Amino acid sequence: MSKEEFPSEKNLEQKEKTSEPKAKKEADKGEEKKQEKNKQDQKLAKELADLKDKNKDLEDKYLRSEAEIQNMQNRYTKERAQLIKYESQSLAKDILPAMDNLERALSVEADDDVSKQLKKGVKMTLDALVKAMKDHGVVEIEADGVKFDPTLHQAVQTVAAENDDQKDHVVQVLQKGYQYKDRTLRPAMVVVAQ
Repeated sequence: MSKEEFPSEKNLEQKEKTSEPKAKKEADKGEEKKQEKNKQDQKLAKELADLKDKNKDLEDKYLRSEAEIQNMQNRYTKERAQLIKYESQSLAKDILPAMDNLERALSVEADDDVSKQLKKGVKMTLDALVKAMKDHGVVEIEADGVKFDPTLHQAVQTVAAENDDQKDHVVQVLQKGYQYKDRTLRPAMVVVAQ
């Protein structure tokens, strides 16, 4: 009997021939799927890394913004406290020339009763101003006989010192100086011994 007589063998041989390429195709398809899956995995891994970097950048920006807001709040609080602390400073500076003028008026000699009464009124006004200034933190800078301090005194003239103890000390006050809390409103104009 020949192969023609047994169609099943013929079919078997054909099936064997066709099954080999089919298995090869299936193997190729499986390999392609693996490669495609690897590409997808790499793509997803890259996207994940990019998202992590982006998240890290956004978190950094958020933390920096929070720190900036906190710094601004602290700065605002500090500036507000400074404004409240020194709110009367400009008013005190404006009143100082008036006080100087009242002191000059008191230095004039009064001969008759009317001028003595006027002088008494000027003295009372000056005393009230000085008390009000002290109550609000404005005090006179001690200058006569103290060691010269450039933060509190303004030397307008120097004279020879009579002895070593007097050296670098104030010997005469030409104009009073004033301090408001811890700030110098106006330095005292002084003569210093050298």
